[in-house]
Amino acid sequence: MPQASMMHRITDFANRADPYPLYEELRRTPVLHEEEGGPYLISSFYDIEALLHDPRISSDAANLAAAGDGELGRTEETGGLPPSFLRLDPPEHDRLRRMANRGFGPPHRPRRVEGMRGEMREIVTALIDGFGDAREIDLVDRFAYPFPVTVICRLLGVPREDEPRFRSWVDPLVASLEPDPGQGGGPASHKTAQEARMQLGMYLAGLVEERAGEPRDDLLSDLVNSRGPDGAMTMMEVLSTSVLLLIAGHETTVNLITNGMLTLLRHPEHLRRLRQDPGLSVRIVEELLRYEPPVQLVPQRTCITDVEVRGVTIPRGSRIWLVLAAGNRDPERFKDPERFDPDREDLQHLGFGSGIHSCFGAPLARLEAQVALSELARRLADPRLVEDPPPYRPNAVLRGPRHLRVAFDGLV
Repeated sequence: MPQASMMHRITDFANRADPYPLYEELRRTPVLHEEEGGPYLISSFYDIEALLHDPRISSDAANLAAAGDGELGRTEETGGLPPSFLRLDPPEHDRLRRMANRGFGPPHRPRRVEGMRGEMREIVTALIDGFGDAREIDLVDRFAYPFPVTVICRLLGVPREDEPRFRSWVDPLVASLEPDPGQGGGPASHKTAQEARMQLGMYLAGLVEERAGEPRDDLLSDLVNSRGPDGAMTMMEVLSTSVLLLIAGHETTVNLITNGMLTLLRHPEHLRRLRQDPGLSVRIVEELLRYEPPVQLVPQRTCITDVEVRGVTIPRGSRIWLVLAAGNRDPERFKDPERFDPDREDLQHLGFGSGIHSCFGAPLARLEAQVALSELARRLADPRLVEDPPPYRPNAVLRGPRHLRVAFDGLV
């Protein structure tokens, strides 16, 4: 029986717990094209970085559909809304991203994210206190999953009394991103996701109308009322950007925190160091983004003209998979890449991509992970894994444990 293609082995759920041996094998053929009409897999750090900056590589959803995008590319669902800037090319991408950034970061809102540090710590403290007298918890369900959605609610300006409703819509939307129908998908879950998307859209539209008449100090007000050189966002663009922040930002941060705690529990010496020195969280998170990135690969790219990579011509219209997690452990770029080492001198990575599509929410995700991991390290007495490897989500793109059972001796 012939061996399955590398593409199918990477997406095979059986390899989800440890795909890194596959990535090592993949790097032996840095530009791999296995079947007619299939994607070109790129696995070298330098090649991936160059292509992320290459204007001949398109992120436009229309080009991707024309190239035969499959289920794997479905990491964002907006349900009738126009594509977010994640799925657009310049100049439209640049216009929308500039407008979104006016309310999110420098120079117009330089302290919007950093100013949430205290609030994040309060949310984390409440979640950990909620463990009560338990001596074993599922870190995903009890902590890593509710934390980012609560932060995004506060960032957007969702009233606190509405946060439970908001979370109830997020659950089926995130579940709908899973590519394997055998893992809880099918018509029923698709219908549930559609209903949640519609309810979320109607709710956000109501908030947008409120903020248009009565702006507050929140991101949604800025998105609605900002009038810069690019003009103003339309109602649909505001909704699309808000949904992008919610869905794309939530699942990746859940995985960053969960993969982070899993890695620290497998490397207890670094967990002990973090408990003693919370400031180490900055270096730990950067190394985690290299070592266990929450986004493993980017399958939503197409060539708008012929592109040559390492002597291989990738024809116009071809799909490209940029395997970020393989590039992050490329020995051509990193010394001893298979070792988790927060002390490495060169803390670079592709964890947030690069180029014009580098992760818009990176400052928020970094701070969330730093606060979460440092507080977990400080508060959990003698934490340890109950199951290793833990059960993983089906998604090969947004890779992370579905559950992470952690035992501990109490709270500090």
